[in-house]
Amino acid sequence: MALWPELIVCDADGASPQKGTRVRGDRERAARFGALVREQLPRLYAIARRLVGDDAEDAVQDCLVKGFERFDQLDDPDAASAWLTRVLVNCCHDRGRDRARRPVEVELTDVEEFSLYRKIAFEDPFPYSDSLHLDFLEGFGPDDVREVLLRLPDLYRTPLVLVYMFGYATKEAAAILEVPLGTLLARLHRGRKRFERQLWDYAEDVGLVEDARR
Repeated sequence: MALWPELIVCDADGASPQKGTRVRGDRERAARFGALVREQLPRLYAIARRLVGDDAEDAVQDCLVKGFERFDQLDDPDAASAWLTRVLVNCCHDRGRDRARRPVEVELTDVEEFSLYRKIAFEDPFPYSDSLHLDFLEGFGPDDVREVLLRLPDLYRTPLVLVYMFGYATKEAAAILEVPLGTLLARLHRGRKRFERQLWDYAEDVGLVEDARR
């Protein structure tokens, strides 16, 4: 599947003046959208990789098709990046719902009480290290971090990715996700706690902790 759709407007011999005007308008629209895609595509793909993993290419394809269909809704060219990101996030969530019908707000009591800092200090997986917390984190490569992110529900993964990995301000992220700022801040807090817990669980699952103890 092509990573972004062919945006070709065909001319026709003997087109009426009205049709010719429409074709020129379609060509200009396609050219503007194509320029936006070329600028934003690497960032969109990077976001999608962190939100839906191996489905990233299809999610970006969905985003660009829907974005082109709705391009006339973009009133402010300066907001194009955030607008296209919102379309992508919605496409990623649609794919997530296809896999697990709806996001579920889980019980967070044990997660809220978890501290990665205390857990590492207690377990002491690097008994001869003077910087065991840094040594623990350095065991994670980019693929490991991506896998940890994909263990989180969309509800928490998406705000973390937008704010901490792609630098959106919290107000911008709230606008992209169409939630109140307070809701976004709460999801960021809970997402950070869940991410900490999943870092430790993942390290145990794949043997990072055991390897460090040898």
